[in-house]
Amino acid sequence: MTAAVADAPARSGPSTDASALRTLLQARYGAAEAPSGILLNDTIAGLLSHRSVRAFADRPLPDGLVETLVAAAQSAPSSSNLQTFSVVAVENPATKARLAEIAGGQKHVVEAPLVLVWLADLARLEEVGRREAKPTDALAFLETLFVGIIDAALAAQNALVALESLDLGGVYLGAFRNRPVEVAELLGLPPHVLGVFGLAIGHPDPERPAQVKPRLSPRLVLHRERYDASLPQAALDHYEQALKDFQKGQGLPEVGWTSAALSRVRGAEALSGRDRMREALAALGFGLR
Repeated sequence: MTAAVADAPARSGPSTDASALRTLLQARYGAAEAPSGILLNDTIAGLLSHRSVRAFADRPLPDGLVETLVAAAQSAPSSSNLQTFSVVAVENPATKARLAEIAGGQKHVVEAPLVLVWLADLARLEEVGRREAKPTDALAFLETLFVGIIDAALAAQNALVALESLDLGGVYLGAFRNRPVEVAELLGLPPHVLGVFGLAIGHPDPERPAQVKPRLSPRLVLHRERYDASLPQAALDHYEQALKDFQKGQGLPEVGWTSAALSRVRGAEALSGRDRMREALAALGFGLR
């Protein structure tokens, strides 16, 4: 759909008039930091209204969903068309329970009817090279693992946008990286394949609705021509309060952003095992030259 100016209605889908846009932007940024001049159509409205869903209704998913999401995922860009990602669809309750345990007891992993585990997959190219009797030495370099991780992330985000367009909800599961070797053993991953993250998917439970989480002001994120390191304190303060208001509305501790983010990066002990990622990658066969 061609982009529309903010005060023009969309042709179909969710309401996207000026009032709806203000509501979307205020939820995402707060009124004081909401950007102006936003172009709007159904797709952008859907992106602005994204929320992480951790509470799922006990309803079956539509037939053909996995195939649809994978087709959407494979339509994402891929560096040099290497297509260095794969995905494992998990529906078995026992496997989901084990994944939930690996992720630190996240109950929504069990509750979700579908969990997609997104993989950086260098094994496929290695096997193709073996069959063709061609060298694949570049697979041992860190850059190629970066490509696989980026491919997986781009593909997964395409799938998330697709599932939300179908009125489903999802949440990413980065905690699978806490114990990547155990994820590999559980899912039967060969060497040179890394579980980058998961995506729990289901029908959002209307009795436990998720809300749009505020984001940092564009003033802190958008730089034009050159990086601006001034980091305006007023914008940080605004976000701190906006996030506390969100946390209060969700019944969460009102800790804001600054203390939580700094706690998350305070040291190796805050990484929940991911400080040992180099050792885990070596165990999974990655050379990392």
